[in-house]
Amino acid sequence: MTKSFRVGDRSPRVAEARSTLARLGMMPGYQSALSDKYSEEDKLFEAALADVLKAFQQSRGIVPSGNIDEMTLRELRHASYQLGARVLSYQPNNELIGDDVSQLQDQLQELGFYAHRIDGHFGESTHEAVAAFQLNSGLQDDGVCGPDTIRALKLLGRRITGGSPLAIREREKVRNAGPKLAGKRVVIDPALGGTNKGRSVRGLYGEISEEEILWDLASRIEGRMIAAGMETIKSRPRMDDPSVTARAEIANAFGADLVVSLQADKYPNEKACGIATFYFGSETGNSSLTGETLSGYIQREIVARTDFQNCGTHARTWELLRLTQAPAVELVAGYLSNPEDVSRLTDPAVRDAIAEAVVVAVKRLYLLDRDDQPTGTYKFSELLQAELG
Repeated sequence: MTKSFRVGDRSPRVAEARSTLARLGMMPGYQSALSDKYSEEDKLFEAALADVLKAFQQSRGIVPSGNIDEMTLRELRHASYQLGARVLSYQPNNELIGDDVSQLQDQLQELGFYAHRIDGHFGESTHEAVAAFQLNSGLQDDGVCGPDTIRALKLLGRRITGGSPLAIREREKVRNAGPKLAGKRVVIDPALGGTNKGRSVRGLYGEISEEEILWDLASRIEGRMIAAGMETIKSRPRMDDPSVTARAEIANAFGADLVVSLQADKYPNEKACGIATFYFGSETGNSSLTGETLSGYIQREIVARTDFQNCGTHARTWELLRLTQAPAVELVAGYLSNPEDVSRLTDPAVRDAIAEAVVVAVKRLYLLDRDDQPTGTYKFSELLQAELG
């Protein structure tokens, strides 16, 4: 689907979205119709439907636009699956996706068999967790979640409580890594490369592309990290434009401790401005505790050191955040459609401040309870001195 539907449009896609939301209990009083019996009224996209869609989108970690786009329809279809509605099995290169998988992962995680992200994708780790549960339950350990496995899950119930095992594991990994930055591995992911130059703007020193801004910022971050003894790698060669999946695979192959993705934004209204950071998470699954913590540090450090509007930190299920095994943060460093943000982003001194903020934020992450410096006051020179000490 290439068309995005909005208030005033009429389409069977609108009726499909309305019907799914009704089945999810988000449209009380509406009786869901069969797909071949949609009325013209069902197909009309009105403002009330947009409001419900925004709430659904927010809960799924996607931008709450209130429009029906390809991602929203995909999430609606995933939400329509409940555990037990179908047999779940591992299908390499064609993984089953849905809320039923999330529910399975959640139950297995509570029982101690699954220690990864609840992402709704039936991958190899979910297959192995199902097989381990089956073996412990006296079932055939084929990794296929059918009626017998679901029945065993229901009979056993949840015996483990007290917090997300994934969050506990992430926290302990950071604690065990120690406060020093030396040896930590970070993947820096400029969002553009190759022939994809993004938006061009006229800045303080003439014409400059979005790609040039992001790569300059990436280099400033990388230089500071290397000086602090960290191992860094960029997610792509500058003259190439690989997919998000390919970039996530590079990060995973590198054995990264963290991933920092850099991008800029634009909007039809030039009043939109500011910076925001994003980490993996949604209301229907679990969140990356380390990603959320680092996201907050980066956001606060940049806001304290620059004049950017604070647009906050947000949980999202975007591909890079979901596919990387290491905690990942996506930094949206301003709007290239806003004159003030353009002025800031095209100023090398501001990009320097952003770079310093990112590296200081990473240091704060590993300091844990030993961090006693007020936000915005920890200088990179002091950080280097602490590393050498």
